[in-house]
Amino acid sequence: MKRSRNKTLLFVLTNVVSLACLWWVLYDQKWAEFWADLRTMHWGWVGLAVISDILVYAVQGWRWSLLLRPVEKIPVMRSVRAVYVGLFANEILPFRAGELIRCYLQAKWSSIPFSVTFASFVAERVFDGFWLMIAFGVTVMLVPGLPPWVIDLGVGLGVAVVVLGGLLALAMFHKHRMHAMLTGKGWQRHFLVLIEDLYLIGHSRYLYYSLAVSVLYLGLQIIPIWAMMHAYSFVDGTLGISAMLMVVLRLSAALPQAPGNVGTFQASLAKMLIFLNYGHGDAKRFSVIMWAVITIPLLVVGSIALIITGVRIDELHKHAKGEVPVLNGGS
Repeated sequence: MKRSRNKTLLFVLTNVVSLACLWWVLYDQKWAEFWADLRTMHWGWVGLAVISDILVYAVQGWRWSLLLRPVEKIPVMRSVRAVYVGLFANEILPFRAGELIRCYLQAKWSSIPFSVTFASFVAERVFDGFWLMIAFGVTVMLVPGLPPWVIDLGVGLGVAVVVLGGLLALAMFHKHRMHAMLTGKGWQRHFLVLIEDLYLIGHSRYLYYSLAVSVLYLGLQIIPIWAMMHAYSFVDGTLGISAMLMVVLRLSAALPQAPGNVGTFQASLAKMLIFLNYGHGDAKRFSVIMWAVITIPLLVVGSIALIITGVRIDELHKHAKGEVPVLNGGS
């Protein structure tokens, strides 16, 4: 009951913060100005933004198949479909439930235990955090005077990546030390299963292939922002500026928030554009349109993947949550 109350409190708090952010973005905007922006946008660039954003997650599916290769040879399109279903769930369900759902689907469609697919998800997050911290460090060096909230987000995520990365390295390369540190009772029993699966993934060259593909996965996320800046006639929207905006958006996405990153996405992007001396109105309206351009197509693609899967999203969510405390399997 206490865990349920804490979860409810976190849900309410994150949604209140997200709504407050959305209110800040929208309260002084006029809908007529949105329509004027839409009429004057260059839709060829919008199309590039949509296509490139969808392809980003195809690369994520490819990386996931590589990471799981030591356990089972997973078809890339199967991983991509699970990723798209997970993205759809992330847009409509709280607490990024889509990550659990895609792990559940991958396990259901193969002979891989859920604990292994979940272990691969943990490795993915560490890879993403590692490269994002390098990109953040470069941003700090090249862009003096970044807003304090950006620095705080970067430092906070950096600490989390170091801690999680250290645990991941211990599990992958020093399994026996981790076993000696844990008693195997209660939650530690589940953690031991996770260690066994991470150890299996870590002793393969495909781990390093996946780490390399993570650079491509992160870099491709610059393209939709760059294309939308051109669509919006932000003529000075270089790849460098787009890369900085991508770093800030990824940092803000690491925080607990409402489904679809609504509110925090718009506020983070608008604040950074204002910091870069774009007009307040243009920055806020661009953040809303940018969110719609990258969210609506993912909802469409995700819903198609879900229809092909033939299961309702609430059923998938229920089954995925049921796997979490059990963590069946192991190497």
